[in-house]
Amino acid sequence: MNLFIENLWTNPPFFFWVVLMVIFSICCHEFMHAWTALKLGDDTAARRGHLTLNPLRQMGGWSLVMFAFFGLAWGQVPVNPANLKGRRDMVWVSLAGPGTNFVLGLMFTLLSALTFQRVGTPFTQAMLFYGGTLNFVLCVLNLLPVPGLDGWSVVDTLFPRLRRVDSEFMKGTFFIIFMILLLGIGYLFRICGELNYHLLELYLRILR
Repeated sequence: MNLFIENLWTNPPFFFWVVLMVIFSICCHEFMHAWTALKLGDDTAARRGHLTLNPLRQMGGWSLVMFAFFGLAWGQVPVNPANLKGRRDMVWVSLAGPGTNFVLGLMFTLLSALTFQRVGTPFTQAMLFYGGTLNFVLCVLNLLPVPGLDGWSVVDTLFPRLRRVDSEFMKGTFFIIFMILLLGIGYLFRICGELNYHLLELYLRILR
């Protein structure tokens, strides 16, 4: 098994581009959670300094180290549902993160298409395209109904009766599902990459 950090000496440009894209994407994801929560009545994340793109605040040192070595990263902002104005506002707070990744995916791929039309090296085109694919993958992963992910908050808010089910059994089941999907992350990248390629073709046709 190859460590992600091995790219630092085998392919430094790729390593630094991916580091920048992942950190930027996760920080934007977490920023939008904090911003949406604030707009809907909960200032917990804002008071704790999460209205920022600072990776040390949004991701933390441990997440950054894990990403540098193993390619695994995460972020989290504190939200108090009791402070939100509406009973289901937590759904909007939860969807703000994956929604941001979806928009970033569209933007990165559009930038890739623009470099095809104008000045841009093959490496820049490829990395911008990869940034689009990466954000679509982050969007899908975060929408999974797995404890700790945004999809779980959405399901928990919309279907509160699920709380009556044995929570440990539910969490264990969803955790196993998540691990299976994590092992198949390469397939998810491949699927999102194929869909993103069609999006790139659409952009190129529009830009002609």
